[in-house]
Amino acid sequence: QRLGLEDDIVDPSNELIKEGPIQKISTRHGTSEKYLFLVGTGLLYCVPRVLQVGAEFQVHLRIDVDSMKVRELNDTQFPHTFLVSGKQRTLELQARSGEEMNAWIKAFQDAIARKEKRSETFKTAVHGLETGTPALKTEELGRRAPQWVRDNLVTMCMRCKEPFNAIRRRRHHCRACGYVVCARCSDYRAELQYDGNRPNRVCLECYVFLTGRVVLEDREGKHKGILEKGAVEVSGRSLLCSSLQLLDKNGKGGTRGWFVIPQDDPLVLYIYAAPQDVRAHTSIPLLGYQVRDLPQGDSRHLFQLAQSRQVHTFAADTEELKRRWMRAMARSAAGITPPEEGEDGDSCDEAE
Repeated sequence: QRLGLEDDIVDPSNELIKEGPIQKISTRHGTSEKYLFLVGTGLLYCVPRVLQVGAEFQVHLRIDVDSMKVRELNDTQFPHTFLVSGKQRTLELQARSGEEMNAWIKAFQDAIARKEKRSETFKTAVHGLETGTPALKTEELGRRAPQWVRDNLVTMCMRCKEPFNAIRRRRHHCRACGYVVCARCSDYRAELQYDGNRPNRVCLECYVFLTGRVVLEDREGKHKGILEKGAVEVSGRSLLCSSLQLLDKNGKGGTRGWFVIPQDDPLVLYIYAAPQDVRAHTSIPLLGYQVRDLPQGDSRHLFQLAQSRQVHTFAADTEELKRRWMRAMARSAAGITPPEEGEDGDSCDEAE
């Protein structure tokens, strides 16, 4: 009755496992409140009705427990978040506390375990899932709804690496892999099994994989950057990485970005606009620079790189992070190689 007499969920074997409010994280619009009913057959993703006459909630989406997966997300912007992925859709959800998040994850895991006991085919479907990465395996493209990369995590197309802008190059999502891509790189449509084999916007790479058709494109004359390694790849093997602000010459403004000193290129500081960009927009060779401490200014933790007339001023979020960057840059500026594996040294600090 609360769902408007959804009689197809009424079954003696279909029990209610858990219900409650939750925040849905959108790739563009932040969060919005929803309501979940987790039953034996799957998840009912609902919105409260404005006028609660008759039904209390309206079902917007159903995700079958068959092939469902759930995992916690380590997201500093949205704490207590977890991912629910199914054939029909992938949802990023935020609980009000860590305890509430753990209770939801356990409820989903219990529902999945019950289904697993009833169906040996489920074990085959989920075997080998790498819970540490949001990316779909190649064999899952088109069969499972992907987790969309959030717009604010990238400043350039994740395929062609051209910067986005508000007028000529806007952001789109590939419905097969979830990457943020430009209109040119997503000007293809392919049938996706998880969406009832309806044609969806996909990127070129997914289009070729899903359809088997070869697309020849004229990319001559297209600008290519020299810093082609992606931020995620470089950060995973770095001496230190985190967000910093590079101030302008008058020290009043500047650009915030993602800064990395790679292990395999320890004498260079790479600067990305966002932590999941696929290309750095600039770099600073550190060898020969001097690292200077600066007094704390308007609650900012400041330090400098200086060489001859070249001066770069940085602002860190905390004093501890500032000291770590100063140590790492000083070693690189002196040409000191990184410590061997097992020695004490700074590492990538994504939480900062």
